[in-house]
Amino acid sequence: MSAATVTASPKNLPDEGRIGLRANLRHIGALVRRNAMQIKQDPESMFDALLMPIVFSLLFTYVFGGAVSGGDRSQYVNYFIPGMMAMGGLNIAMSVGTGVNDDFRKGVMDRFRTMPIARSSVLIAKLIVETGRMLVSTLILLIMGFIMGFELKTGPAELAFAVVLALAFGSSLTWIFMLLGLSLKTPQAVQGIGFLVIMPLQFGSSIFAPTATMPDWLQSFTDYNPLSQLADAARSLTSGQGPVAHPVTVALVWAVAITAITAPLAVRKFRTKT
Repeated sequence: MSAATVTASPKNLPDEGRIGLRANLRHIGALVRRNAMQIKQDPESMFDALLMPIVFSLLFTYVFGGAVSGGDRSQYVNYFIPGMMAMGGLNIAMSVGTGVNDDFRKGVMDRFRTMPIARSSVLIAKLIVETGRMLVSTLILLIMGFIMGFELKTGPAELAFAVVLALAFGSSLTWIFMLLGLSLKTPQAVQGIGFLVIMPLQFGSSIFAPTATMPDWLQSFTDYNPLSQLADAARSLTSGQGPVAHPVTVALVWAVAITAITAPLAVRKFRTKT
């Protein structure tokens, strides 16, 4: 068997079981720096993280806020901004799926798979960088919220916990979309399936409006929608009103369950994708 054949076959190279923890961390760090440098060289890739929270904050507050809150837009800002913290990670996660799919089409991922590194390190590095993008997007959302009149009625610790909770849940969604990006044939297919997932979750939730006026069948859906639980948890943490333990626990359970199921599937698909 020639050296070229061994190089071309990712299955013949060491996997996580043969690579130590220190080496894994070193590989992840190198790949994180590579992905960060790509963003530096292509700043347009940050436009969604930078502009989406601004556009959504202005659009929903000044177009729908008056109608939803009975004309009191300041009241709607305090309702909407914590809800948007739940949605930001979902939008960025979808872009990760299309990016992973495009990288495979261009052969970038094939080059990674010929290197003596853990297969999971490539996906974990991308997850870390995308979580950083989520953090930037969330901070811009909060800045916009404070400019528009958002009132923090608890304290910095509660706000920080709400941000961490949103990032944890958004990171779990990233694994879903990386799996889609690895499973579907084209970026367009990933985007199409992604919208089919995103739209019901976003609008069938308590992110944009209270659920009390929704029909009973839709309220039942929103009660089990993890985005509703995450949005309600963020509101309770920032307003000091309403239950905290239940929505926080449910959001964390969803995040752990999604990660536990989809992360191994994504890594396995990365190893075997042709």
